[in-house]
Amino acid sequence: MKAYIKDYFKVYQGLSTPAWMLALVMLVNRSGAMVVPFLGVYMVKHLGFSLENAGMLLSCFGIGSVIGSSLGGWLTDKFGHFKVQLFSLTGVIPLFILLPELTTVTSLAGGILALSIVSDILRPANSVSLAYYSRPENVVRSFTLNRMALNLGFSIGPALGGLLAAISYNLLFYGNAIAATLAAVIFFVYFRNKKGEIKERTDLADQQIKYQSPYRDAPFLVFTFLSILFAICFFQLLSSLPLYYKEVYHLNEKSIGVILAYSGVVVFSLEMLIVHIAERRTTAANAIIIGVFCCGLAFASLLITEGIWLLYVSMFILCIAEILAMPFMATVTLQRSNIKNRGAYMGLNSLSLSAGLIFAPFLGTKVAANYGFNVLWMATGLLMLFTAVGFYFLMKRMKLKVK
Repeated sequence: MKAYIKDYFKVYQGLSTPAWMLALVMLVNRSGAMVVPFLGVYMVKHLGFSLENAGMLLSCFGIGSVIGSSLGGWLTDKFGHFKVQLFSLTGVIPLFILLPELTTVTSLAGGILALSIVSDILRPANSVSLAYYSRPENVVRSFTLNRMALNLGFSIGPALGGLLAAISYNLLFYGNAIAATLAAVIFFVYFRNKKGEIKERTDLADQQIKYQSPYRDAPFLVFTFLSILFAICFFQLLSSLPLYYKEVYHLNEKSIGVILAYSGVVVFSLEMLIVHIAERRTTAANAIIIGVFCCGLAFASLLITEGIWLLYVSMFILCIAEILAMPFMATVTLQRSNIKNRGAYMGLNSLSLSAGLIFAPFLGTKVAANYGFNVLWMATGLLMLFTAVGFYFLMKRMKLKVK
């Protein structure tokens, strides 16, 4: 036990103060992320929208996320990561306040689209910022620390959101606005005059593949496509899965929030240690392949039997999938780029996740509404199996080590 605790805290050594502050900003911002996990339930149960209309509107969130990620990468290369992050953190505040006033399908679609665009401009800028403030040997752990903060916030947000939703759904939106305001203040105060501690070495940059644009890097485009397939399945977590809990298990918002909070706690507790072990004992390619396979296993396991305990087991496996796949996808993206096009590459990496947010709710709710949730979980499991195989052969083509 002592050895475990020693190893756990050892993985945090050497991380820069700016990396910790970026994680704090993400923690505060994500702790207020109460709206998205309950958005589908809010539209169906509170506004009376049909399941398919709710899926369509959730897809608007994904469309805005794709636009925001692409725009964020371009803006980051042009204006710098500080200005882009500050704009995103402050820009979402009035949008969160406006959203509960939009009660028709058309108006809410526009509001969700605008919110998602402004919110997801943050992603590539934040990724570039992490690389800028981290030593090369600590980049993976800096990304992992940032994701841990996001997941700790995600464990707080849904749990608090479930309590607030029981009182009034409007409180979800106002809570998001307050958290975004606090995150923006912390970010501005600390980073307004902060300079990067480590400059990228030109000899290291010369060793990297120097495509002018990631859109001309054919292997990386295939990598992005496979990442999109992973994201489509993984983000059932935010769309179809809460509806499944509601429709099949008849759980209330509070109980749904507890399960989602549990996922955040698992990732927060284990991610840094598992990533550290994976770095020492396997390769980025292997970690991604195993993570994708686990994603399919998590959803396929819902077919085995029924019981609340199964929901927690499935969620745990899905957490392992997230821990193994997502940090190393970002690492491969970072290694594929150089200092001049890093924003564009990280923007495309963010875009792959955002594209998943488009298709996940649309396809998931469509399949569930017409064929049932069991067919959805079976299809998800099979798709992830084929995606894992695709990653295996692609990694060899990209000359990444696959054991």
